Amino acid sequence: MVDNKVEKILIVDDSEMNRAILTEILDKRYELVEAENGEAALEALEKHKTDISLVLLDIVMPVMDGFEVLAVMNETHIIEKIPVIMISAENGTGHIKRAYDLGVSDYISRPFDAEVVQKRVNNTLMLYAKQRRLVEMVTDQIYEKQKSNSILVNILSHVVEFRNGESGMHILHVNTLTNILLKLVCQKTDKYNLSEEEINLISMASSLHDIGKIAIPDNILNKPGRLTPEEFEIMKTHSAIGYSLIEEVPYNKDEPLLKISSEICRWHHERYDGRGYPDGLKGDEIPIYAQVVSLADVYDALTSERVYKPAYSHEKAVEMILNGECGTFNPMLLDCLKENGDLIQDELKVQSFKDFDKEEIVRITDEMLKRDLIKDDNTAAASDVSTVSF
Repeated sequence: MVDNKVEKILIVDDSEMNRAILTEILDKRYELVEAENGEAALEALEKHKTDISLVLLDIVMPVMDGFEVLAVMNETHIIEKIPVIMISAENGTGHIKRAYDLGVSDYISRPFDAEVVQKRVNNTLMLYAKQRRLVEMVTDQIYEKQKSNSILVNILSHVVEFRNGESGMHILHVNTLTNILLKLVCQKTDKYNLSEEEINLISMASSLHDIGKIAIPDNILNKPGRLTPEEFEIMKTHSAIGYSLIEEVPYNKDEPLLKISSEICRWHHERYDGRGYPDGLKGDEIPIYAQVVSLADVYDALTSERVYKPAYSHEKAVEMILNGECGTFNPMLLDCLKENGDLIQDELKVQSFKDFDKEEIVRITDEMLKRDLIKDDNTAAASDVSTVSF
């Protein structure tokens, strides 16, 4: 299908005659919007938003001049999406240099030469169109990479769940809860300043939080009763084991996914009061993403059915967590959990199947397990609430 959309250009000049001349030059090829000063230009940008393909901007104007417009476009990052060509009779190098420093793409001097105007406008639009296509290509490649990473990460996670006798939904629930809680935290404070891409990466990394359990003996991992103190000490080693497994990956060591997932493995059983393991970290010594995965892990363990317990309601799970029955957590995270019950429950219903092709993950994993593993008939470990999340 051919895209016949006409590109829209905003002409900003306090001279009605100059706007008329530019309109005469460009009117046959583009849709034109006019503004008589900088303030009107910003209003037009707000009104038309991403429909504007290019701004032709005069510098010397009343009310708000071109430099002030460029400053606002930089502050709001609009200039990253919409190119600006400076139009001015001011030929001093100081003005031109300052305009380029503020992000203009080109300069057209007055009086206007019709051919020069047409060529520079066309060249700028073509350049930005190529840049947008390049960004889209790179974005698609990143998406495909992340999709592949998601499937591989979740295959490994499902192997652990299969061996541990847990529900196959646990990893997806922890992933979804991690994503929700991180977004809520970033709404409450700018302390962590996480982008959406970083939140998605952390959520993916959370899928590997229990990968170290593959090294725990079956007789402990799937013991039907409560663990002895000695057995619990062995169980606790899964955090450090998971960290080591990922840290010792011999390639792509600088990948953020590996760094974050290794730290989540090591520290998702640390506690805000310093009474967790393996390192006894306290408060914000624990990275926020490890704190969030810890809370997500406990919440899902409480609200999911196990052979040794029924699934608790959201209300009961939150009550137990707030009462300190499952360890201590960052008060800000507890507020997020307490204040957003409806959102959390709704998102768990919807997003568990949104980000990953669960059926494909389960199919591939089951094929691997049938070929390489014999599933133990023992039930999941721990019968009391204090061990719902090792």
